[in-house]
Amino acid sequence: MTLLTLLAITVIALLGPVLSWVTRWRAPVLVGQILGGLLIGGAGLGWVDAGDSMFTLLADLGFALTMFVAGSQIPVRNPELRPLLLKGLIRAAAVAVAALALGALISLTLHSPDWLIYTVVLGSSSAALALPAMAQARLTGPAVTATMAQIAVADVASIVLLPLVMDTGRALLTIVGALALCALTAGVVLALRMMRRRGMLSEAHRVSRREHLALELRISLVLLLAFAVLASQTAVSIMLAGFAAGVAVSAIGEPRRLAKQVFALSEGFFSPLFYVWLGASLSLGDLWSSPRHVLLGLALGFGGLAVHAVGAVTGQPVSLALLGGAQLGVPIAAATIGMQTGALNGGDAAALVFGALISVVSLSATVPLAARRFATQR
Repeated sequence: MTLLTLLAITVIALLGPVLSWVTRWRAPVLVGQILGGLLIGGAGLGWVDAGDSMFTLLADLGFALTMFVAGSQIPVRNPELRPLLLKGLIRAAAVAVAALALGALISLTLHSPDWLIYTVVLGSSSAALALPAMAQARLTGPAVTATMAQIAVADVASIVLLPLVMDTGRALLTIVGALALCALTAGVVLALRMMRRRGMLSEAHRVSRREHLALELRISLVLLLAFAVLASQTAVSIMLAGFAAGVAVSAIGEPRRLAKQVFALSEGFFSPLFYVWLGASLSLGDLWSSPRHVLLGLALGFGGLAVHAVGAVTGQPVSLALLGGAQLGVPIAAATIGMQTGALNGGDAAALVFGALISVVSLSATVPLAARRFATQR
């Protein structure tokens, strides 16, 4: 990779905010970035090589930071959420059963052995996508809070399960690595809470702000990279490492200053680079040349919405149930891990991303529906 290549990547990543700006339905920024990657990758102009080791390393770091931000948005400290966790867990379990049945049906129909991957993807929810959209629409009330709990449970469970189903042959090693990450996360949370009680965190924050040291950001990056190193040594995806580090920070309360710094670092460079790399890695030709891959993308996109609508059986309003069908991190992670490990071919990976984009677009329609009933007055 050269500076010229890096310039091309950062320029093409601007397609994300530009597309979001000019479209009436406010296309998610990642859509333009993935399309930009397709344009300059092997399936397009061939300006960048997604297999370049430096490009891949930077994309991995962008993936980790993206999942760190997703983990930090899990409302761990929300007191209204805890009493409703059981209801959220029951609804997430009902969705999981429906996802299991539909995943098996899709696998049987398309003659694919990847039914476990389809199940996890179908049953997943994206807290990083749905929760900010709900907050922006000012959705409130017990039903909304219960849906937030369901989305958080589904997001965490699917992120933990995905590495296991992606490589069943190394499931034991992956489980050990995941348990080690959980132990490390718990240890970090306990240590940070102890430091907070003793006033060490507030003092560090005061000094960092006065002297412009960015201590919070530096320490967060040390934690993130430590989690990533542990993950790489134990066959666990960097996705889980980034997510766990974000949850650890969320558990003690992420300072607004740190949130802004991480947002700038992630959304300003590393996250766009990751999505451009992902787009450059996809085989769009394989997707459109095979009806099977197109059908798979459609089945996963609309099937995810269908299985989450099962929540209506438990008394959940349909508009809120469909919000849980917004899927982003897990399908993209499945495509990324699948291409890195060889578990999926280019067409299957592209189908996963295609399905995720369907659910992302559907979110722009379901949020206004939910807002009619659950939005507070401005």
